[in-house]
Amino acid sequence: MIPRYTHKDMAQIWAPETRFKIWFEIEAHAADKMAELGIVPKEAAAKIWAKGRDATFDVARIDEIESVTKHDVIAFLTHLSEIVGPEARFVHQGMTSSDVLDTCFNIQLTRAADLLLKDIDALLAALEKRAFEHKMTACIGRSHGIHAEPVTFGLKMAYAHAEFQRAKERLQFARKDIATCAISGAVGTFANIDPSVEEYVAAKLGLAVEPVSTQVIPRDRHAMFFSVLGVIASSVERLATEIRHLQRTEVLEAEEYFSPGQKGSSAMPHKRNPVLTENLTGLARLVRSAATPAMENVVLWHERDISHSSVERGIGPDATVHLDFALRRLAGVVDKLLVYPENMQKNLDRLGGLVHSQRILLALTQKGMSREDSYAAVQRNAMPVWRGEGQFLDLLKKDKDVSRLLSAKELESLFDLNYHLKHVDTIFKRVFGHA
Repeated sequence: MIPRYTHKDMAQIWAPETRFKIWFEIEAHAADKMAELGIVPKEAAAKIWAKGRDATFDVARIDEIESVTKHDVIAFLTHLSEIVGPEARFVHQGMTSSDVLDTCFNIQLTRAADLLLKDIDALLAALEKRAFEHKMTACIGRSHGIHAEPVTFGLKMAYAHAEFQRAKERLQFARKDIATCAISGAVGTFANIDPSVEEYVAAKLGLAVEPVSTQVIPRDRHAMFFSVLGVIASSVERLATEIRHLQRTEVLEAEEYFSPGQKGSSAMPHKRNPVLTENLTGLARLVRSAATPAMENVVLWHERDISHSSVERGIGPDATVHLDFALRRLAGVVDKLLVYPENMQKNLDRLGGLVHSQRILLALTQKGMSREDSYAAVQRNAMPVWRGEGQFLDLLKKDKDVSRLLSAKELESLFDLNYHLKHVDTIFKRVFGHA
């Protein structure tokens, strides 16, 4: 985890101290149930909790033990025995390492998902605020990067809001899907541990029981989880790229907030660069990079191998940390975004009325001209405007084929900007439930 892109609360989920605390809770809850079943002395289970509940697990000591054992769970259990004493022999009865590792990893992912869901909520709030602020702020819509027809800046924010609402729903599903517990022993048969132990531990930790876990929790769950993170990252990049385009000097319809004392370039003092959204584009690539190895982790040998382990030690922290940072940053960008309605209107007018070409086309067909002839008539008057050779309305008025069917007054009425915005409220009601 790179400190530059890491928030403390997300980093804490992946800290070794947190991992070992979760490992202890899994083992202690299992011991409690085994004590209830008469497999472990009740006094031993009580002492395990008493000694371990408030213990500070020594990460350096565990690492030292692991340097000899070459096994992280055994190293932890050895250190736990140093803390608990002789009763530690009743820890890990009938369990295998994956019971601890996989259940812990899923707990960490669910906690990470909870933070990410809060991040999305903050972003949704920022998007809704800006959407209503600029609900009727007209700007040009673009297809292929070329001026098309008018939209509003509020609609751009509404598009993003709907997208991140879908992201929230996907992440809620992914969180539920990943929140499973496996305490089923070697190769998952419960030969040396009662299934009720798994049910007990799962309930205590707020997880569902994994129906069948071989020796590991099936990795299709994790593939789904990291794929959802990748899709959310793509949505982050989509909005970031939109803002980057709108900030280009030739466009300048919106711009990242530029704080007092901020510098844009070491060489050119005039620069105001979209550094935050460019950073988001890069972070999105990192988050998406976790999806492919997560899917490759689905394929393990027979009941278990550890080819997935090294991958997950990296992508678990990295993907969640980077997405957490990206979502928070994007919410800040949206909240403080500088919006320039005057430039939006200037760009709308830039092509001399060509944004109304479809209305002319449709009006001519309504008057009896074939669609092919209507298209040709509109296009032959549009092309000179592209070359800067007049205004679209003036050229249409002079065209005999057009003026024969549409009066000057009728043509002028077809250049009404508000015509394109008449259903904005309908779209807002669909997105936000109200207009």
